[in-house]
Amino acid sequence: MANPGRAGGLLKIVFVLLAVGLGGYLLLKFYGGEGSGGRNYTNIPKEYHLTYKPADFQGQIDDENALAILTNPNRYQREFNSLVYDFNISLLNHVANRMGLADVDKRNMQKEYDKHHEYIKGMYYNDFITLKDTTSTAYKSWYGTETGDAVEYMNEVASKYTCFLVNLVLGSVLETQGGAIAVKGNRVETPCGIALTEGLRPMIKRLQEKAAIDDFTRSKGLIQQRVERAIAELATMEVEDTKALTRSLQTKVLGYAVSTSDIEISAMSHLKVGFDLQKAFGVDVNSKSGEVVITLPQPEILSLEVYPRVDKMDIGWMREVKSNDLNRDMEALTEAFRQDAISSDVFSKARQQAADLMDTMMGPVVASLGNKYKLRVRFQGNANPEYSNSSNTKEPIVGYE
Repeated sequence: MANPGRAGGLLKIVFVLLAVGLGGYLLLKFYGGEGSGGRNYTNIPKEYHLTYKPADFQGQIDDENALAILTNPNRYQREFNSLVYDFNISLLNHVANRMGLADVDKRNMQKEYDKHHEYIKGMYYNDFITLKDTTSTAYKSWYGTETGDAVEYMNEVASKYTCFLVNLVLGSVLETQGGAIAVKGNRVETPCGIALTEGLRPMIKRLQEKAAIDDFTRSKGLIQQRVERAIAELATMEVEDTKALTRSLQTKVLGYAVSTSDIEISAMSHLKVGFDLQKAFGVDVNSKSGEVVITLPQPEILSLEVYPRVDKMDIGWMREVKSNDLNRDMEALTEAFRQDAISSDVFSKARQQAADLMDTMMGPVVASLGNKYKLRVRFQGNANPEYSNSSNTKEPIVGYE
């Protein structure tokens, strides 16, 4: 009969041997270098190690051309797309220089960005146009802020997408595990932070300084400028509105207000929304589909007249109010009128009114062509529902391309 004590001792030995073998395997797998045959058993994720290097930002942007493009993006859309490309490539190159990347990595970064530029330029353009309504050009020139505001809009759009594109490109070019990048050196920041603080900010500051000069020159030139031009417009909606603002300017000494100036300004506005027929207007007869198609542009603000009035002006003994303060307040009121119109449904109403007007004007002509013909009004631009009119319905149906 087997000795129970001896059997227990053998079992302990077996467990010890298994534990030692397992421990040796784990040590070899996780901490061993290259074993026999040159195989690497290391499974610890390695970060991509970089050393930041000092580098001056080199922006490949022509300031004069950039300002001309930003103030008139509709006219220079192709140039705007090129500006976005140069803008972003300059930022990526600076990040690459600061990270000490090899030339081959820089070329790969540009190739990677090229893959995405087509939709990125569209995002930049659409967001920029949304912020910069070209119908505000006249009064912004008068107040001397047109070019400066355009630069600020570009800064807002670029700040929104810079981190996205830097992370997108670097994540594709640098072979990292888990996307981790370990860096060392002076002024260590994230690649996104480098692009924003060392690249985008200096570019925007340089453009703002140039814009301030251009705006001043242009606003002074308007005093002696008289412009006459032919127009072809169809105004379908008018909006009247009133607004007011109050401003209190204080001078403080040691944290205490020693002088205060109070200003109250109100304003009445007349805003017209309609269609610039010089951009798009056409009448086409399609005998196959039995349609008479009228093409119009998208509605826009055709005119904005603002009549400001100073209701109160109590000037403190230190006279805090300057002419620039009043100009800024009046521009703020004008901008508020415009933004309220943009955020309302007045553009939809303008389309419907245009459809009704076209139906009234062209309906008898279409009817004279025969019962099979119907009227269709199309608006160029974003896709929306369509409207048409036929002999079977009196309600105009307007369409958008």
